[in-house]
Amino acid sequence: MSVHIAFETPQDIKDSVFELVKLVGKEGNGTVKKGANEVTKCAERQTAMMVVMAEDVNPPELLAHIPMICKEKNIPFIYVDSQEYLAEYAGMARGTKTAAIAILDVGREASDRFDAVKTAAEGLAN
Repeated sequence: MSVHIAFETPQDIKDSVFELVKLVGKEGNGTVKKGANEVTKCAERQTAMMVVMAEDVNPPELLAHIPMICKEKNIPFIYVDSQEYLAEYAGMARGTKTAAIAILDVGREASDRFDAVKTAAEGLAN
């Protein structure tokens, strides 16, 4: 397991995370910030409702500090397989990658999915 991965995320939960990211990012039912630097700022300022990180980040030390900040600030966080898919579902141009995203706001259409993913993330982190 990589240095930034605090727990293993089952595939069915990863699929739910991708659907949430798609609802919030690509379909515009909320607000996301993309990239390790933006996610770090949002976590430190406690403006993030949840953080999603890619497992295939290289070097993994790029994200090693984010789980610690999230735990300190009581922000749920979770992992997905791919930077490329994370970027695509977040609404970024095809072929780009993002190491992490922060969900800042969730619209009404995505709130049930958000609640389910948040519960799963909190259960996995404990």
